[in-house]
Amino acid sequence: MGYMEVYKEWLENPYFDEATKEELRGIAADDNEIKERFYTELEFGTAGLRGVIGAGTNRMNIYTVRKTTQGLANYICKVGGQVKGVAIAYDSRRMSPEFATEAALCLAANGIKAYIFESLRPTPELSYAVRELRCIAGINITASHNPPEYNGYKVYWEDGAQITPPHDTGIMEEVKNVTDYHAVKTMDKEAAVAAGLFEVIGKNVDDPYIEELKKQVKHWDSIKEAQKDLKIVYTPLHGTGNLPARRVLKEIGFENVYVVPEQELPDGEFPTVSYPNPEADEAFDLGLALAKKIDADLVLATDPDADRLGVRVKDKDGCYHTLTGNMSGCLLADYEIGQTKALSGLPEDGALIKTIVTSNMADAIADYYGVKLIEVLTGFKFIGQQILGFEQSGKGTYLFGFEESYGCLIGTHARDKDAIVATMALCEAAAYYKTKGMTLWDAMIELYERYGYYKDDIQSITLKGIEGLQKIQEILETLRKDPPAQIAGYKVTSARDYKLDTVKDMATGAVTSTGLPRSNVLYYDLTDGAWLCVRPSGTEPKVKFYYGVKGSSLEDANEKSAAMGKEVVDMINAML
Repeated sequence: MGYMEVYKEWLENPYFDEATKEELRGIAADDNEIKERFYTELEFGTAGLRGVIGAGTNRMNIYTVRKTTQGLANYICKVGGQVKGVAIAYDSRRMSPEFATEAALCLAANGIKAYIFESLRPTPELSYAVRELRCIAGINITASHNPPEYNGYKVYWEDGAQITPPHDTGIMEEVKNVTDYHAVKTMDKEAAVAAGLFEVIGKNVDDPYIEELKKQVKHWDSIKEAQKDLKIVYTPLHGTGNLPARRVLKEIGFENVYVVPEQELPDGEFPTVSYPNPEADEAFDLGLALAKKIDADLVLATDPDADRLGVRVKDKDGCYHTLTGNMSGCLLADYEIGQTKALSGLPEDGALIKTIVTSNMADAIADYYGVKLIEVLTGFKFIGQQILGFEQSGKGTYLFGFEESYGCLIGTHARDKDAIVATMALCEAAAYYKTKGMTLWDAMIELYERYGYYKDDIQSITLKGIEGLQKIQEILETLRKDPPAQIAGYKVTSARDYKLDTVKDMATGAVTSTGLPRSNVLYYDLTDGAWLCVRPSGTEPKVKFYYGVKGSSLEDANEKSAAMGKEVVDMINAML
């Protein structure tokens, strides 16, 4: 059927509720809006679902959530995992509790027990809960840092990581095979509870999760010494981080934690920001105002599902500096690995894991400490996959893992990035350096002086709708067919094409394998330690250009990065 026929089917079919039909009647005169809502199904990809909330096959609503859950349930039954159950969490976004309940009732109707949190919880706690409760899978209702009109649906497997092969493609196929909404099962909540298929969880998971985080503390002595002097400003950006972040900081001893009052309570409209992204400067406006008022040492912001952490740190002159995800990740990597070495020594098979678009400073840190550097595709699930591999093979010890998009994991209690443990660790590091007469900015400068002045950045362009998706693919194919010989004055030394699984040496023409799963990503190694990577976003209608340079000083690195950024923008404009 065409999009208009599907639209009419939703209006006429008694399966769909009256509120849904009323919303759809409201767009009857807008052919383009009808087309956007019904020209396709909201795609369940390797990152799950993510889309605008509303009525239609290409929107997030109770019907698309049920349909997706039926596909997941079919796959779980297919692999014989239905006796293990599924953990479900949700964030502060609009419709999150409703979507979580619909997913739970669909699972229950399929004979699969649902463990659903009593109220909103962060993504890393869902990852922890899957393993703690020995579930076959997990569902998290969240759209992370997307604008307020979005929501999403992430699926985790029994290892606690987001789905990877073969489960991702298996689940995607089962979801695709659910074509009739009437075939989707659901049941009454009271009946599900009575049948033992719907269990509310909370404190029984919260308490052991917090205890796991506290096990990661390296220097209780430093916290004790500096806790009265260190001032911390924290904002959950209207999301899930408020209670767990404050709890863990209090329990390890920090006394001066100030929460931004305007952003403290959960609110799916995110009224103080245009979108709740800790990468954005606006997310820190209120936090910095409070920090300057109380003379805080650092300002921390977690995104709505609390898997990503943004950071501002004060230097000795009272100026606040932004730490990008690469900077805070490298600062924590060096602290965690360095202190592990100092306190107990490093294992011979220790590993630092990063994604392909993460700073090359990580490589220098791994080399300095003599640990293995493992590079994986973008997506923290691939870091989780490496941890699982270590466990299954008995070879390899996880020391730290991070990605440029403001996410890291300390410990192996979860298999996704964890901004709660990162908040705790960064405050601990601030206390440790304070006992040495240093600020976190001093520690960052020390890293630059030891490893080199690495500067990493990103340029991206949003291309919405059907035409936008086509244009994104055209950009990738144009670069694939005609790779650049140089970028911003840097010579391209090798070109990696992860879709074709090739690495081409530009000088010799020799071609080797990337050694990683196929993905629509292009990567260019450049002279002087520079690089550029191009990939479409897995969660937003964007194509992203990641790049990095290495300078002789902070100023030199900034200048080189700015020149690279300008070249990238020119490159993008030339292809539009």
